[in-house]
Amino acid sequence: MLQEVLTGVERRRRWSVEEKLSIVAEACAEGINLSDVARRHDITRQHIYQWRRELRGKGLLSDARCVFVPVDVAGDETHREIIGTGPGTERVHRVEIGLRNGRSVRVGADVPEAVLHRIMRIAEAT
Repeated sequence: MLQEVLTGVERRRRWSVEEKLSIVAEACAEGINLSDVARRHDITRQHIYQWRRELRGKGLLSDARCVFVPVDVAGDETHREIIGTGPGTERVHRVEIGLRNGRSVRVGADVPEAVLHRIMRIAEAT
């Protein structure tokens, strides 16, 4: 009777939800390089992105940690638009935010943080 013993790494692996949460949390930690996390766990970066999307969809991963990038603020005049003409003209401060997907969002400087956070999530998801 002959038996064949297969050795090596099985290419189709399965991860539990707890393992996925742990790896995604590690990748989202401040100052951590996503590629390094992927290499450490012998997975691709795409796995981490896919798991993050999947876990958020199931409500298992919080969006509470919103990551912002440093910005350069140009001179005061470049960030103001004059709305209307004639007496009573007001200057309105505008903020433009460049998103990771290449889109940009322009809002008034007085937009509440919760509303801005929701707008950014929607713009990045679509």
